[in-house]
Amino acid sequence: MQDIERRSGCPINLAMEVLGDRWSLVVIRDMMFGNRRHFRELLTRSEEGIASNILAARLKRLVALGLVTRRDDPSHSQKAIYSLAEPAIQLVPVLAMLGAWGRRHLPVSEELSIRAQLLEEGGEPMWTAFMDDLRRLHLENPVAGASGAIVSPVLADLTRAFEAVRARSAPAG
Repeated sequence: MQDIERRSGCPINLAMEVLGDRWSLVVIRDMMFGNRRHFRELLTRSEEGIASNILAARLKRLVALGLVTRRDDPSHSQKAIYSLAEPAIQLVPVLAMLGAWGRRHLPVSEELSIRAQLLEEGGEPMWTAFMDDLRRLHLENPVAGASGAIVSPVLADLTRAFEAVRARSAPAG
């Protein structure tokens, strides 16, 4: 892992040095919950509208820190496939707890909080299963995982719930 600025040896401080900027966890979230693995997907499908230069910088930093890996996409010479590395996969419980806290204390939308609700309700057994799914998608065969060829049962359940809420809350027309 790239050297990070060490203001102290406190684990919370050091974690915030790695993950505390505005975009790093959002990029990891989109890779984790949206299986967005190409730059263009991360850029155009983010709810928050990250700028391309910021995304490029965050991806470069996440790769340098060992949270994300980058490999050439065999289907296209100018594309890269980004994958979560093991340290990022181990953030599932942290993201589940952040989502649970956000649902309790902030004005979230039902659509964008349903996955957090399911992860909170599923608890540690669901987090463990999801991390195992992410390992298959990102570590064992990242090219097939990026193409959707590997099925993730937990991710599929979370995505179905998200799509069901989105369909239910869409204006009739």
